[in-house]
Amino acid sequence: MNLKELETRLQSLIEVDLLNILPGRKVEDVIVQKLAETIHLNTKVLEDGSLVAPNIYTLVMHPQVSEKWQNEQLITILLHSINTVAQEAGFQITIPPTITIATDENLSLSDAVVVASHRIEPMAETNATPLNATGSLEDQSKMPENAFLIVEGVKVFPLKLPVINIGRRLDNQLVIDDPRVSRNHAQLRAIKSRFVVFDLNSTGGTFVNGQRASQTVLYPGDVISLAGVALIFGQDNPPPRPELNDTAPLPNSKIDRPTAVFVEHSTARMKKK
Repeated sequence: MNLKELETRLQSLIEVDLLNILPGRKVEDVIVQKLAETIHLNTKVLEDGSLVAPNIYTLVMHPQVSEKWQNEQLITILLHSINTVAQEAGFQITIPPTITIATDENLSLSDAVVVASHRIEPMAETNATPLNATGSLEDQSKMPENAFLIVEGVKVFPLKLPVINIGRRLDNQLVIDDPRVSRNHAQLRAIKSRFVVFDLNSTGGTFVNGQRASQTVLYPGDVISLAGVALIFGQDNPPPRPELNDTAPLPNSKIDRPTAVFVEHSTARMKKK
């Protein structure tokens, strides 16, 4: 199934389900187009020749547009359509896909960004990483593979260094020329094959999924806000998480993550017809 066929089939599936469940609703063409393109570009070929479709999707749109997407039925329709199209195209989906709705006020009302990646196993939320006896973070030498940031919805920044400084200063690895961002705003560190974001006492603060954070482990689909500048963290095939039973909160960090703005849905909750 080529890209055009994928997009056409996805559109038809969504329209049929919308007509049956949510009469009068319409999913914008840009969402369908970018969903199809994202599935097509991010489907992986395994060694045995099988094709695996991505299972983590983040839809980024303007805050005013995102309000109408806070609808369980609408997200369920999208997930059902993604599953059906993937199966018809001969793609595997290793675990039920999820969709996260994120906002970026820099996007126009008619535009959207779709980011997709692969997750091997279901993951619970955590906002912690252990410290060793000296108070320093352990295993900083282990680099997370295939990690990246989507900067303001349009630029892809690969994360290939164990320490990445972010800010307005030109000597940062990721330079963001925005007056809201401090000269030395935040830092990413590779720890136990994951990235952890640290706020560097910035003026405007560092937020992860809407919650202010001093230091937080990042997982695919997380949205980092540097005083309002949005960065989306992505990683293909992140490592499993056996450490969940041993995690403990970092100093001055909060355990709970809000879900007021970012809503994650899974096909596991889809109603059977």
